[in-house]
Amino acid sequence: MDWIIREHVGKQDQEISVHDGINRSITKAPVHVYQPKGSPGRPVESDVRKASPERKNVNISKPVSVIQLAKGDESEMSCELRFGSYCIWRREHKEDMMDSMVKKLKDRLFVARAYFPSIAKLPVHEKLSREMKQNIQDFERMLSEATTDADLPPHVEDKLRKMETVIARAKSVPAVDCNNVDKKFRQLVDLTEDEANFHTKQSSFLYQLAVQTMPKSLHCLSMRLTVEYFHTSSVVMEDSETEKFVDPKLYHFAIFSNNILASSVAINSTVVHAKDSKKLVFHVLTDRQNYYAMKLWFMRNTFKKASIEVLNIEEYNVIPGSSLPEEFRVTLQSHKLLKMHYETQYVSLFSHSHYLLPEIFKNLDKIVVLDDDIVVQQDLTALWRINMGGMVNGAAEICAVRLGQLDNYLGKTNFNRNSCVWMSGLNVIDLVRWRDHNITTTFRKMVEVLTKEGRLHEATASKASLLTFQDLVYALDDSWVLSGLGHDYGLDLQFIKKFAVLHYNGNMKPWLELGIPKYRSLWFKFLNREDQVLSDCNVIP
Repeated sequence: MDWIIREHVGKQDQEISVHDGINRSITKAPVHVYQPKGSPGRPVESDVRKASPERKNVNISKPVSVIQLAKGDESEMSCELRFGSYCIWRREHKEDMMDSMVKKLKDRLFVARAYFPSIAKLPVHEKLSREMKQNIQDFERMLSEATTDADLPPHVEDKLRKMETVIARAKSVPAVDCNNVDKKFRQLVDLTEDEANFHTKQSSFLYQLAVQTMPKSLHCLSMRLTVEYFHTSSVVMEDSETEKFVDPKLYHFAIFSNNILASSVAINSTVVHAKDSKKLVFHVLTDRQNYYAMKLWFMRNTFKKASIEVLNIEEYNVIPGSSLPEEFRVTLQSHKLLKMHYETQYVSLFSHSHYLLPEIFKNLDKIVVLDDDIVVQQDLTALWRINMGGMVNGAAEICAVRLGQLDNYLGKTNFNRNSCVWMSGLNVIDLVRWRDHNITTTFRKMVEVLTKEGRLHEATASKASLLTFQDLVYALDDSWVLSGLGHDYGLDLQFIKKFAVLHYNGNMKPWLELGIPKYRSLWFKFLNREDQVLSDCNVIP
């Protein structure tokens, strides 16, 4: 089995290439890691789109671009390997063909163009040459004005029959130079393939643009709330619950997010299923641009008796744009029944900002970190009762991927090759053990080492995270988290109900129009639709 890893960093595509032990740091290229037979790791199912009770977390995150592997012909790469979840989305949204006749006319036009140069050189077939030229011009005129069958003129079938008759006569001419016709056909095929490839790349780019760009409605929401914040009386802004924010006896959650709606749904779904909401405290850490909008939103919307604090992460000297969990796409390549098979997953990990947790929450002993692209379906307070056996990070693990399989990707640093890759989304953090192990310092040293190896600084957080927590991760039971709702169309809705947390990792986030329809309803039912600003900004679908 081979692995192609394409990393998404800071909401932009960042990909690193490693092949045959040679580490080349390149933008827009894959990491290719070979997994020999018998290497550790759970076998990969042949059909990842099928949900079953044995299914492990389908873990994942964002990205794309067109790449060719160092070995192997590009024609052997599947669409999903080249373009990621765009191909999944395209298959699911395939429309009925509205231009079958147009395609047939183009096909006949290509054949006529292939024969015409040879026929035109033969004076004895001047009449056939004129007829062929006339038919070619008629087809070109029709196709210049038509993109669907509805645009074609009446009696187009008669014109098609005339063209086919002319082509049949041209094929019967013995003096036709087959080499010239073959050469012309090859030219036309090359042009057609180039055109198809161009449109695929263009569609993939537009898809990525759609999933990585903030929707206009969310931008409107943030701007409206920010303006309104500064028109609100400062008396209203007074927070009377500051004691709760530092009380270690309560249940504390941290959410790193720049998305008002996403963080709101994550909090609301958690509170709705809590047995005692007044003991829940949420700390939303956002950037300076969204800070005031977030603050106003959580002041004017109540979430039962839970307390919510909004913090500006940039006040802690964090690297700009590095506050969100970092995600990368992993494409698994395997051979089954003599056929190449690809499975795509998305993995999300901590960013630079997450390693400020002990500094920000100095009075707390334990905290649960949530990604903003999750929905909670059960009471989470049981997480505080888990005995992690001295481990620092309670997380969902992907044991289909071991660190040893990513050695070229991770660099020359020493690490336990048998360690599973862990996921962000739902993480139980023991801050006491974090401080004892000095995790933040370890992470920063790891970033320095990876940077010295020539890796892009903004691409180091995910690699450093994988290495920093080695042998310090407590594997949460599979029933806690189900991942993949942002890319996997094949999850059964009844199966989904069994999990405490649903993770929408992948490109198709539920707040986007590109989100998977049958999972979006699970997310939208926790959105507070009563706020007038949502209607004003056309947020509610």
